[in-house]
Amino acid sequence: MNSTSLAMQIFNTVFPLACIVLVAFLYARVRPTDMTVANRLNISVFAPALIFSVMSSKEFHIALYLDLVVAAAVVVLGSGLLVWPLCKLLRISPKTLVPPMMFNNSGNLGIPLILLAFGESALPIAVVLFLTENLLHFTVGMYLLNPKSNLLNVLKMPMIIATVLGLVWSFQGWQLMPAIQVSVDMLGQIAIPLMLFALGVRMTSVDFSQWRLGVISGVLCPLSGLIMAFLWQALVGLSDEYFAYLLVFACLPPAVLNYMVAELYQQEPHKVASIVLISNLMSLAIVPSVLFYAL
Repeated sequence: MNSTSLAMQIFNTVFPLACIVLVAFLYARVRPTDMTVANRLNISVFAPALIFSVMSSKEFHIALYLDLVVAAAVVVLGSGLLVWPLCKLLRISPKTLVPPMMFNNSGNLGIPLILLAFGESALPIAVVLFLTENLLHFTVGMYLLNPKSNLLNVLKMPMIIATVLGLVWSFQGWQLMPAIQVSVDMLGQIAIPLMLFALGVRMTSVDFSQWRLGVISGVLCPLSGLIMAFLWQALVGLSDEYFAYLLVFACLPPAVLNYMVAELYQQEPHKVASIVLISNLMSLAIVPSVLFYAL
């Protein structure tokens, strides 16, 4: 692929995502928009439908992705270990900085990005990476902020239930009735554009009072992830195809969910909001650079 074709592919990958986020941002600036109900529906209905739709399909075989699941987990956990010693230097609590550096935007941004960059066939991989990050977020991440948190509550989450059901369906080789399958697929198709729209609305609340911390985090998050990805590739090694997916996953900015969790536990939510939102803005420059290398 020549440089012009590659540049066009990267543009065609990033522009639609940025366009939806921008439309949501502009709309929310003109008409302040409360996404609480929409986000709850996405977490409780649409995203679980997407997960089950992918995992219950006859083309999905979890064993094919185990190497990538392990590599993604190493990137998430290793990023936290790399950043933790820097907290004292930056004079910030590890509980404030480390979770956003570990848990990236593999849902709102990662799924549509991988889908557009690598094609429809990459949807199962995008979902598997999202599930890996999400499961670690609701276990390790919750424990980091509150060691007394009840991890059994994770099993009650719709996305985890959908994952378990999807795995059972996949292992058993069952098939849904066509009419039900279409219904589940249609519900799942709502999730990705709604994730992007929610990200754009959230951008209206960027707090620039902590811009220095946001800029530092915007570099640290993808840098720590990419360091772990290259280390894993050097020590263990993945196929070229899987390594490309891992690089895109590793360079993603912090998940918006980090802000919601910080707000829940009152762990300096204003600082976390700046980290998350400014990092997501900076990703508009960082992600295309990584795509140029990965593709």
